Amino acid sequence: MLDHHSPVVGIDVGGTFTDFVYLDDNRLRIYKLLSTRADPSRALLDGLAALNVASDTVIAHGTTVATNAVLEHTGARVGLITTLGFRDLLAIGRQTRPSLYRLSFPPRWLPVPDELCHAVPERVAPDGRIITPLDETATETVLDQLIAGGAESLAVCLLFSFANPTHEQTIKRLAAARGLMVSLSSEILPEFREFERASTTVLNAYVSPLMARYLDALEGGIQRLDAGNWKPQAGRHRLWIMQSSGGILGAAAARREAVRTLLSGPAGGATGAFHVAALAGHERIITFDMGGTSTDVSLADGQIRRTTEGNIEGWPVRVPMIDIHTVGAGGGSIAWADAAGALRVGPQSAGSEPGPACYGRGGHHLTVTDANLLLGRLDAAHFLAGRMTLDIAAAEDAAASLAATLGLTPIALAEGVIRVANAHMEQAIRVISIERGFDPRQFTLVPFGGAGPMHALDLAEALHIGQVLIPRTPGVLSALGLALADFTVDRSRTLMWPLAETTPRALEQALLPLLADTRAATLAEGFAEGALQLTWALDLRYRGQSFELTVPMETCDPAAAAQRFHQAHERRYGYARPDAPVELVTIRVTATGVRPKPAFPRPAPAASADPRPAQVGQTRLAAGGAWLAAPIYERSLLAPGHILHGPALIVQEDATTVLIPGWHAQVDPWLNLLCRPNRN
Repeated sequence: MLDHHSPVVGIDVGGTFTDFVYLDDNRLRIYKLLSTRADPSRALLDGLAALNVASDTVIAHGTTVATNAVLEHTGARVGLITTLGFRDLLAIGRQTRPSLYRLSFPPRWLPVPDELCHAVPERVAPDGRIITPLDETATETVLDQLIAGGAESLAVCLLFSFANPTHEQTIKRLAAARGLMVSLSSEILPEFREFERASTTVLNAYVSPLMARYLDALEGGIQRLDAGNWKPQAGRHRLWIMQSSGGILGAAAARREAVRTLLSGPAGGATGAFHVAALAGHERIITFDMGGTSTDVSLADGQIRRTTEGNIEGWPVRVPMIDIHTVGAGGGSIAWADAAGALRVGPQSAGSEPGPACYGRGGHHLTVTDANLLLGRLDAAHFLAGRMTLDIAAAEDAAASLAATLGLTPIALAEGVIRVANAHMEQAIRVISIERGFDPRQFTLVPFGGAGPMHALDLAEALHIGQVLIPRTPGVLSALGLALADFTVDRSRTLMWPLAETTPRALEQALLPLLADTRAATLAEGFAEGALQLTWALDLRYRGQSFELTVPMETCDPAAAAQRFHQAHERRYGYARPDAPVELVTIRVTATGVRPKPAFPRPAPAASADPRPAQVGQTRLAAGGAWLAAPIYERSLLAPGHILHGPALIVQEDATTVLIPGWHAQVDPWLNLLCRPNRN
């Protein structure tokens, strides 16, 4: 049985920094160190050693292994087996043009080489009847060809296998005997829409071998680690991986279903931001996660918004994930001049190796971090709690050559870099708010990541957002989200039933196998019955529609489901058709192993609103084309009730907050900074 009192460490491996949050007996410790790109586990193990965590610690890990494999096209060599006649399923796709008015464009990257796409004789009807039995002899021949072609992983996507997986299971047995790692569409995504099911299954086959090797090496390193009092014994530690949905899953499941981790890191941030904001009374939030390589934004209107219509590198991924929009703008984003002489920022990033020029690790390109340093928005002496000193001269050298090219002074160039980067991030926030019918002025902006609090107030001012909540530990909030996340197991199955002809008994019988499966998987991870929550939902649509709406349910009542669907359709599209027949497309079940949340003690309020006891220095901050004197405050010395006025810098180990002129910040009872413009 899982000991809910065990300490937990959340670990987020980013492109520039690896972040740690260690929770033990409601005490919180944080740590940051540069990521090790060649072997991400090395920084992870170094951080565990530095924190000297207990032997029974639960490790909740957010990883970019799967994401990077897809973005950099470095996954496994994958073979694909489909039903005879559907060999070119991936290549044909939806036949959509990436650019409507271009006569020619480069071909789309295919995760499966053409020579490793094969089809076998078999056919299953939409209702699961076997029309043509699987030709096992032909299948054996195809498997021999895949092995000869160098395939190390296999994706199998047969027609209507979600209705009857027998043929896929036979292929898996034959392929596993040859040493192939196999992903079946009937296990990864037992839903209709052949192309999306094939794409998701192929991506799982593409990244699972890499994830398996990474987790094997990581678990081996954890077992060998001997640092201070932490001497792990076999079976004492537990490794969990963050899913794109914001829930965690076991390492064994992450090996099999690595496609569920494609948004692992950003999901932890959204989860942590919502927890922190809700605790402080803010449930309508826009999360703004600016790290070293990219910026991730999402919107929560009372609850975290999830979707099953994700996309990566142009390929659909139909697994549950938090609705996150990403742009290539981060602290390490490189500034450059295009052919027309215009200033551009990103998406290329300096990452952690060599990193921004001011890191003094060999980087020579001007980045957003360098620009912030040149403008006084970073203080060199207080970066990373003094464990890492920034090199201002290196930043100036990086700016000089590009400034000469563009005919600007280095300071004017730095201001331009910040404006361009902010424009990218402002547009990202517009995508997840205004373009989806939400007014950002009605939400609280919650910035985090190492660079988020430096840019948040500029973005809030541009979008007329009147309230910004900066968490107590913004630079490691993704790691905090990992440490707080619940364990989840998601299952689904396509039915295609007319809802009016569906009885409560039939719906209950369809749900029972999924409920039993998710329940067993959760209990197997050590959760007690009292910590288990089971929820389900139905994908419904009007007959003839192409897409569905997901409707949460508490009872197996088709009439109530229809009523909820009409209401959801009215909210989403502005109309409903109560007299039109409704179709039950897919059932979805989620089991949640609820983990206890720490009750952090509230510190005593400040004796007065005057923050001068927390001031540790003075600097000059470039704002509005002028240099302004700005006090530097140490975040750990601030107490509830302190009120700070811009311009000012608030420094801490994991991030720097820029309080711009015209804004003030008040420390709330949870040590968050609640920032508002002075007019409010």
